[in-house]
Amino acid sequence: MVESVIGSASRALLDERRQLTAAEVAALAAVQDGSVPSLAALAHEVRLAWAGPVVEVEGILSAKTGGCPEDCHFCSQSAAFDTQVKATPFLDTAEVLAAARETAAMGASEFCMVLAVRGPDRRTMDRLIELTALVSASTGLNVAVSAGILTRDQAFELAEAGVHRYNHNLETSRSFFGEVVTTHSFDERVDTCAYVQEAGMELCCGVLLGMGETVEQRLELIEQVRAVEPCEVPINFLNPRPGTPLQIRKPVGALEAIRWIALFRLALPSVILRYAGGREITLRDLQAMGMTSGINALIVGNYLTTLGRSPQQDLDMLADLRMPIGSLSAAV
Repeated sequence: MVESVIGSASRALLDERRQLTAAEVAALAAVQDGSVPSLAALAHEVRLAWAGPVVEVEGILSAKTGGCPEDCHFCSQSAAFDTQVKATPFLDTAEVLAAARETAAMGASEFCMVLAVRGPDRRTMDRLIELTALVSASTGLNVAVSAGILTRDQAFELAEAGVHRYNHNLETSRSFFGEVVTTHSFDERVDTCAYVQEAGMELCCGVLLGMGETVEQRLELIEQVRAVEPCEVPINFLNPRPGTPLQIRKPVGALEAIRWIALFRLALPSVILRYAGGREITLRDLQAMGMTSGINALIVGNYLTTLGRSPQQDLDMLADLRMPIGSLSAAV
């Protein structure tokens, strides 16, 4: 029975070249643990067939850290919780350019400036517009921005300034969202995603798994991510941060992580599926397996408030797997 479910998905995605239905994705989510390697192998085949062999490498910079007024229960940057991350001002231009040059030197094609804010005010918008031009001119990198909830006008302004991709994660499903965030709504996130698309920027819209959501809510999230039609989907796994309400959660296990990486690839065959936060504690020595389970992009270096492994370890991993590094652009 399990083999027929995976075989049916293979025929749909590789022979018929069609996306899976929600029911087909749910059937794959139910396969036994012993079939997860087969699920991962199919996801890798689908990734190569739909998105190609290239891996996109990105560096991210927390350009404005801490003090965020929102209460996302997983985030150590929220001012609502007593964590070790304290509010700091926007980095100066020299610091941002230095980080961008380091990112370019690693062979990356994308540089993302991330701000711990509800959304950008006028001063922040002006700063982002200025830095986008400087980073692009001095490094040649594509510039991405993650600065919270946007108005429609702000989305168009950032697009006109040359922002290539905008990150705004759904994080979790609509039905679970209120358990994780109370200071803004799921619809506000969906609206921002729509404005990004309308303005002509590529949409990066990721997920965070392991916050206490059910399998059914993860499947719901897959459908909601598909609905906003992202170019890129970062896969984050909760790394419980001290002082946050979700510090009580245990990290997702390695096999479970591989299962859901594969499922997101099979449900979203053509997207840029990016390794993001939490992979070090979740997958540990199995990170290369994730690269053969549907992943075709990764953040190298450190994350916003947590340390990643050294960029050279990731570059060596890609070399060992003979995966070429380049720039990607995709759509659902």
